[in-house]
Amino acid sequence: MNSASTPNDHLDEKQFALAVKRLADSLAYGADSSPFLGGGIDFVQSRQYSPGDSVKSIDWRVTARTGKVFVKEYEAPKQMPMYIILDTSASMCVSSLRMSKYAWAVQIASSLALVAQNRMSPVGLMGCGAKERDLHFQPSLSKSVVMQWAHSLRRYNLAESTSLSTSLRRLLPSLKSKSLLLVISDLHDADAMSALKLANQEHDCAVLLMRDPAEEGEIGGGIFRAQEAESGHAFISHGKKAWFAGSNYQDELTRAGIDNLLLKTNEAMMSKLRHFLKHRDVLGKSRL
Repeated sequence: MNSASTPNDHLDEKQFALAVKRLADSLAYGADSSPFLGGGIDFVQSRQYSPGDSVKSIDWRVTARTGKVFVKEYEAPKQMPMYIILDTSASMCVSSLRMSKYAWAVQIASSLALVAQNRMSPVGLMGCGAKERDLHFQPSLSKSVVMQWAHSLRRYNLAESTSLSTSLRRLLPSLKSKSLLLVISDLHDADAMSALKLANQEHDCAVLLMRDPAEEGEIGGGIFRAQEAESGHAFISHGKKAWFAGSNYQDELTRAGIDNLLLKTNEAMMSKLRHFLKHRDVLGKSRL
């Protein structure tokens, strides 16, 4: 199946756009105070009134206590650029259910981008797959740009290898300021972990780790012979056995100080994702 194949989310263009907007509305409830989607206006200090200061900024408590007029000072709104690094490789299309890891990843990436833009955080995208589908959009506040790359991402290629680690390493030198790097992937790239650790040294990194129940040995079934899409690794397994030993990277991500969340396609995702967005700063660099 080539890159011009049918979208694997079983939706037409209008249904897809509606699904993305609904997800964005749902996720927005958990992102009001989250650094995951940019910052807000924070109180810094009170200082004595100077001619020209707005009366709306008067700190009445301090003024009453000191007998002198003080005004509140606030930190300027933070507009941290957000980059979504989306794994478009063949293994993301593995699906034992109606919607694959890839279909969910595209919808989640698109909805998070819209929420971030509503908070005035510019959003960029880097697709990590075959060179012929090398997608790289610079951070933008344009919702039409988001929907443009969202629709282009819906089509998939079952022969596409991963370029997650190389794409991430290529992106880092081009970032002029600290950015939020959101990686959505199943992390089948053998070098992905080292690239993520490197990125996390200078930037705020978070990983949404996608899993299908078949990969976790949760579907039952007989013995089969298979080959891993990206590495070409051949293996024999069965429906009640995890396909790849050591494929759960959560502990390693947590030890590296990288926020991460496991999203299984057979479980409710939105409540987990809202909780992640809302509490990642409060709970620190701990796994949810």
